[in-house]
Amino acid sequence: MSKLSQSVMALAVSSLFASAFAAPGTGPQAGPASGPWHVVLTDSRESIALDTSRVLRTSSGTSAWSRIALGRAVNDVSGAYNAIEAENLYDCAGGRFTTLRRAYFYNGKMVREEPAVRERANRILPGSIDERLAEQACRATPTLALADGGTMTGKAVALADALPAGSERPVAMPADMRTLSGSANGFVMKVSDAPAAAEKPKMIELPKIDKAAAAREAAAAGIALPSTSAAKPAPADIHGTAAAADAAAAASVPKAPVVAMPRVPVPAVAAPKPAPAHSTDIGLSGHARELMLATSGPRKAKKNPAEQMHVHWGYDGAGAPENWGKLDAGKNLLCDSGKRQSPIDIRPGIAVDLEPIKFTYKPSKFTVVDNGHTIQVNVGAGNVINVMGQRFELAQFHFHKPSEERVNGRPFPMVIHFVHKDWDDNLAVIAVLLDEGSEHPVLQTVWNHMPLEAGAEVVAAESLDIVRLFPDNRAYWTYMGSLTTPPCSENVLWMVMKTPVTVSPEQIGTFSRLYKKNARPIQPSNGRLIKESR
Repeated sequence: MSKLSQSVMALAVSSLFASAFAAPGTGPQAGPASGPWHVVLTDSRESIALDTSRVLRTSSGTSAWSRIALGRAVNDVSGAYNAIEAENLYDCAGGRFTTLRRAYFYNGKMVREEPAVRERANRILPGSIDERLAEQACRATPTLALADGGTMTGKAVALADALPAGSERPVAMPADMRTLSGSANGFVMKVSDAPAAAEKPKMIELPKIDKAAAAREAAAAGIALPSTSAAKPAPADIHGTAAAADAAAAASVPKAPVVAMPRVPVPAVAAPKPAPAHSTDIGLSGHARELMLATSGPRKAKKNPAEQMHVHWGYDGAGAPENWGKLDAGKNLLCDSGKRQSPIDIRPGIAVDLEPIKFTYKPSKFTVVDNGHTIQVNVGAGNVINVMGQRFELAQFHFHKPSEERVNGRPFPMVIHFVHKDWDDNLAVIAVLLDEGSEHPVLQTVWNHMPLEAGAEVVAAESLDIVRLFPDNRAYWTYMGSLTTPPCSENVLWMVMKTPVTVSPEQIGTFSRLYKKNARPIQPSNGRLIKESR
């Protein structure tokens, strides 16, 4: 596989092409050949490019379309495709981007278009393809800049450009483009042309009044007209003079004659409760207060402090491993207090004749999931190991970078953890250390089916020969430990293969694009017994 192929594969599984789309009204074009594409990476068969004709500046950021031309057909559950177009919203100042939608093409024809399952901001890593695309998008001349975050369709832009200078430009309405999300193939359907320029409302002109003639007629009839030279009351000042302004305004209104009315007894009513501390009466005039109340919406209830402060576990920031024990309302206490935690630094153990692990694995159907912490592979039933008199069935395997285990203080570039369960849900985990070397074909099969975004799952059409991920020499270390992720449950049987399996640097780099570091630090061994095959 060429280096570009590796880069292309890495890009295809990165969060950039993890969902790729356009803002409303700037949907995918006719296919990979459309648009003035600026190529950022290419070889004889494959290329990655940015469409400089679909760059938009909005109040939310810079929207731009990218394309990956694979140079080969890829089959999934929805059909074959050989190019992906993706639209991303770039925060040029903050160094982040969010993918909005993606469209799949086969030989220039769009086969499907879909929105992102989950939009999330991704950090642009220095030296990455994401950085090259972001640089092009952020310095490209935008197709159109909109302050409110909206966009125009191509036809609306053409109409706007055709108008003479000084005339009003049409405004693209949100209904100008629609996505048929309910359709199996999903595509952008045009429902209206760009609206014509709005006409200014016509004013009804009233006949002008001849004030001099009106004054003469009033004088002849003995009617006194009000003076037009009287000063108008000054506008209310909401910073302390409002009351005076109200009084002046009230004084200028003629009072109605006072009529004596018989006194009617009124039933006693409980005195109103004093206004709460957040009363809106802050010395405003009656008119200003009415305006404020009329234009203010209902106050949003404050978020529950527990909701505001909830932190999900991860590998950095507030959710980092050193904080796991404090997260999730005490469910992860073992992460702090456990005495048999994993991973550990494996030092020379007791060399004994360990029972060989008996593998009864078979080629199996599989699905690949990006669960937000790692790439996980779920496999079909029937993959079993027998060891130490117990039978365990493989549930899933996943990856960490670097290896969580260390051997005599040395970490490895990556590790695979094969998680097995018995009938009583007891766990047995086999760790296979990965070292740099030649490309591994079975690992590449997994990488080929990586989801395009976190939370997504890819169901593979082919089978996976899982046992080929293990070394030929099955000697191992074994000890009792825990899960290496919350809730850090203990009583887990660990078996770490002594011989690593080689994978290519490009394969390690592919995973690194998604998870640069997802390994729990080494935990104290607390005098635990470690046995090893001799």
